[in-house]
Amino acid sequence: MKIIISHDVDHLQVTEHYADLVVFKFIVRACIELLTGKISMHSWLRRLFVLFTNCWHRIPEIIKFNKENNIPATFFFGMAKGKGMVYSNKKVQPWIKYALDKGFDVGVHGIAYDNEEEIRKEYQLFENGSDKNSFGIRMHYLRQNEYTFLNLEKAGYIFDSSVYALSNPYKIGKMWEFPLSLMEGYLFENGKPWQSKSLEEVKNKTIEVFKEAESKNLQYFSVLFHDRYFDSSFDDWKKWYVWLIEFVKEQNNTFISYSDAIKELENI
Repeated sequence: MKIIISHDVDHLQVTEHYADLVVFKFIVRACIELLTGKISMHSWLRRLFVLFTNCWHRIPEIIKFNKENNIPATFFFGMAKGKGMVYSNKKVQPWIKYALDKGFDVGVHGIAYDNEEEIRKEYQLFENGSDKNSFGIRMHYLRQNEYTFLNLEKAGYIFDSSVYALSNPYKIGKMWEFPLSLMEGYLFENGKPWQSKSLEEVKNKTIEVFKEAESKNLQYFSVLFHDRYFDSSFDDWKKWYVWLIEFVKEQNNTFISYSDAIKELENI
């Protein structure tokens, strides 16, 4: 089984959220997790400290870790605003270039899912800003309707990874659909808007999902880990990602990018 690692970039700066309730909800979430014993006082204080640094991403840190472990991860960046993702195209362009310069693939973290014209606009913005003419997409919050994937294919995306399922890649027209096998948020939160599962519980669930994937003879296993959680303020989440990479290696699985997986599939 070949493992695909990806990172959705939902935030860049705390000050992006001066006009919404994202920071307020973040503080409430941290307090609930502290009171329920899911995070330590150190992690809680670290979360408050991070607010004052005005840096709400960990792109350099996770890129460094990925490079050290030879992980060809893909980063998805937003081209539009919505559902708590509000950074501007001007602010994100340097980070797209940063990821590309470090040798990583990039794609679109999509907002428009029910409007063909807006879907095409996001594609064109990313194409112009990244100087790439071949890239994929993952919808923010995995939003979709019956026309989403047809419109993504028509826009020109070579792949999508917005379907949460344990199944092999399949084609929608010329576009490959890579189902998302595992997302850290679903594991740790388990249906709640805060962490409700311990690190050990999440590790056990991860092993369970891997075993199920193997029983289904999956060729590719796609993992999403949001870059912002690669920080001691989300200690369990960071530890889980580090553990996951070691777990994959111990199982003699290999890492692959979406683009290289497509080359394999097209050759087949």
